[in-house]
Amino acid sequence: MKRLGVNIDHVATLRNARGEKHPDPSNAAIKVVEMGADSVTIHLREDKRHINDIDTKKICNLKNILVNLELSMNENIIKKALKFKPSYICIVPENRKEITTEGGLNLNKNKKKLKSIIKRFKKAKIRTSLFVNPTLKDINISSELNIDCIEIHTGKISNLVKLKKNYINEFKRIKKCSIYAKKLNIEVHAGHGLDYKTTKILTKIKEIKEFNIGHYIIGESIFFGLAKVIKNFKKIIKS
Repeated sequence: MKRLGVNIDHVATLRNARGEKHPDPSNAAIKVVEMGADSVTIHLREDKRHINDIDTKKICNLKNILVNLELSMNENIIKKALKFKPSYICIVPENRKEITTEGGLNLNKNKKKLKSIIKRFKKAKIRTSLFVNPTLKDINISSELNIDCIEIHTGKISNLVKLKKNYINEFKRIKKCSIYAKKLNIEVHAGHGLDYKTTKILTKIKEIKEFNIGHYIIGESIFFGLAKVIKNFKKIIKS
């Protein structure tokens, strides 16, 4: 069964725009699960531009809610994650100047550091994933690092689909990597820039077990309501 993770970072973005307490991301975490999401994703960035430490602690402490915490390789953030103990961890690249995550991790450059970080999370019994580009080299390095899962960066295919350009080659790359990862006993997830159309295309890759979607869900919810948008994605993922 394919799963849907809903990223609620932009609920915090909306709250922070007013500098007050509403809307509350922890309430959003409860609601998206009630509405059918299988898990909640939050990204604790170093600059705390949306989700902050208090949000992370509150959300990770919620009962019966699976929390996927995205974070960089920053030591202070890693220590906080080990303290908050989310259900899952996804290690992502982070650039302070970026508007959103721009690509997968540089696994080759950070192999030694990642190995140490992964070992710490595994010791804490937290399922750990790496945010990677769809390349066989990255899949091989992920396997060497003894990772539980990978999340394939789907930004490129999402942009090609939105621009109505030919996405077939990128689709084939993602499919090839997904098949290879499964053979190496690595669970495959997908995320970044996903909308209805791109998600539907990627559901044809049976090896992808989890879709993590945020910006599009929160944006569409303004017009159609959160429950309706989540229901639509669940229907696409199940088809």
